[in-house]
Amino acid sequence: MGTIRTAACLGIGTELLGTDRLDTNSLEVTARLESLGIEVVAKGVAGDTVDGIRAVLSCLAGRADLVVATGGLGPTEDDVTREALSAWAGRPLVEDPGLAAAIRERYRAHGLEMPPFAVKMARLVDGATPLPNPSGAAAGMMMERDGTVVAVLPGVPHEMREILDGELVPRLSAMTAGERVLRRTLFLAGVYESDVERRIAPLYERFGRRNVTVLCSAGTVRIVLRARGPEDEARRRLDEMEAAFTEAVGEDLAAVDRDDLAGIVVEQLVRRDQTVATAESCTGGLIGGELTAVPGSSAAFLGGVVAYSNGSKVRDLGVDPGLLEREGAVSEAVARAMAEGARNRFGTDWGIGVTGIAGPGGGTPEKPVGLVHWAVSGPGGTRASHRIFPGDRASVRRATVAMALDLLRRMLGEEVAHGG
Repeated sequence: MGTIRTAACLGIGTELLGTDRLDTNSLEVTARLESLGIEVVAKGVAGDTVDGIRAVLSCLAGRADLVVATGGLGPTEDDVTREALSAWAGRPLVEDPGLAAAIRERYRAHGLEMPPFAVKMARLVDGATPLPNPSGAAAGMMMERDGTVVAVLPGVPHEMREILDGELVPRLSAMTAGERVLRRTLFLAGVYESDVERRIAPLYERFGRRNVTVLCSAGTVRIVLRARGPEDEARRRLDEMEAAFTEAVGEDLAAVDRDDLAGIVVEQLVRRDQTVATAESCTGGLIGGELTAVPGSSAAFLGGVVAYSNGSKVRDLGVDPGLLEREGAVSEAVARAMAEGARNRFGTDWGIGVTGIAGPGGGTPEKPVGLVHWAVSGPGGTRASHRIFPGDRASVRRATVAMALDLLRRMLGEEVAHGG
């Protein structure tokens, strides 16, 4: 078996082609392989048919030095991974006496007689190396054909992990080029993908476009940086990339290798011994929910008001009825008043206020669906912003939460920078 630099993952199981089961095994396999410097270049899923598995395996084997497949090694009729691997390799299945004895003993230890069909779990492709399963009856196997190494593991997650860590990773570690694949994620908030792309595009030529991945979500962007090589060299390269990209994105950078915006805000508040309260309309308590999901947030978050109606805005937050009549509930002035009202009601250092039209109805030409105003009131005054968010109701609300928390993050940072 030669040096392994690239790999592909194959999830096997008809259930993975439906809507209620995800191929999570490939995520763990990918993490282990990257720690060995093996780059995952493709992933596939196949149903429980010999022809289907064989076809996807053939496709993946043509793209990578290694294919790691999971699933289809049980004793039932639809477990046909062995048969598919046999067909792909052009070699017969043969019974391994040691595996057969271990399976028989496993049944006996549970007070059961091994049923005749269970013996299929002791069959390996001729010439394959067994990968013992300490937690189950179905062993994995490892083999090579035409320069491609194929390893097949059970689909049961805890069994897969035990064989992966105890058997496969140690074998693969001796077959790598001695390199590592390292990643670092820059988490940006309050910004959009197109703006980020404009600023970081000049760096692609320097570091290689394939070593940078940009992932966007509602109100946040993640820049995943990748470096490959001997570990010290890869780490130095990654440090160089981080410095360059950090300079390009500036104050939009919220954190490195984490993406919990609420947690970042809570940490800033606790560090400064400050508190926050919320006043939410269109988000219906989602901002408070994000904050209280953070362990230890009780030291910083004192409470919130879901002021969905104008009456609640007046009664619970002290918003001027005349202001509501003049400006309308969805306006910068009302968002400011809500933030200040939350701060006053709870006696906090900071207050957040949001009001908008999340949709799908309720919009007008002047104030369309997706228009949201948010404001943050603090020791240095009140700041507000607004945007017309695209997408459905859930997307608008998620983006609003991110933008409001990010405005607080930025204002907290400015307080620190100015010695507040």
